[in-house]
Amino acid sequence: MRKLSLISLILLPISVYADDKKEVVVGSAEELKGIDAKKITWKKDNSEMALIPAGSFEMGNAKDWMRSGQPVYTVELNAFYMDIKEVTMGQYKRFLVETGRQALPDFVPRYAPTDEHPALGVNWFDALAYCKWAGKRLPTEAEWEYAARGGLKGKRYPWGDEITHDDANYDGTGGWDKWQKPAPVGSFMPNGYSLYDVTGNVWEWCQDWYDSDRNTKVLRGGAWNRNTGYLRIAYRNHNSPQAWINSYGFRCVANVT
Repeated sequence: MRKLSLISLILLPISVYADDKKEVVVGSAEELKGIDAKKITWKKDNSEMALIPAGSFEMGNAKDWMRSGQPVYTVELNAFYMDIKEVTMGQYKRFLVETGRQALPDFVPRYAPTDEHPALGVNWFDALAYCKWAGKRLPTEAEWEYAARGGLKGKRYPWGDEITHDDANYDGTGGWDKWQKPAPVGSFMPNGYSLYDVTGNVWEWCQDWYDSDRNTKVLRGGAWNRNTGYLRIAYRNHNSPQAWINSYGFRCVANVT
């Protein structure tokens, strides 16, 4: 169980960005050539992105009860940048205005009442369209899990094998988690790669099909209305790419070229 304090939360943004001497603003994947900054700001949607280093990891978890995380196998990945926070309502509303796409479902304001809440009620095609509009893409399932682990090996969650309401927004309230519904993005501590909310809050769409039937797309990370079993990093959820639900959101990635 991780111990949090108000002081540590207030100081967090300072400590996270202490190694960045200046802001690096990038407008396209092409501009990433030769850049190796740990953090960048993506110009199109003003999102902060963290560098996820190249490496290999054991994808899945053979020790858990869930079959969806099995079999475990080794995956090697190139470096990439990932949004440190889930795409917000404010960012998504701007996308809707600029592209003239269909408005979000009527239920959305009840679950995401501010511009700092995660964009939700978004289907896979909508998430893909946003990423393309911003000049980025959806993460592959392997990229998502590798990044969510934050450099730790074989753990159930981004910080270890245990979880409490001090760590994430899920299934009711308690501890630091005072939200019955989705929390504003970045309300909890980030993982080892400076990514927020990879566990809980809203499910995140991935690029991949769930299986060879190619009927459903992968969602990862658990959500505000799920229990801890669904929040395990290796757990694989899936649904039709046309599904839009009050617990479905996303974040984007960009290649390091």
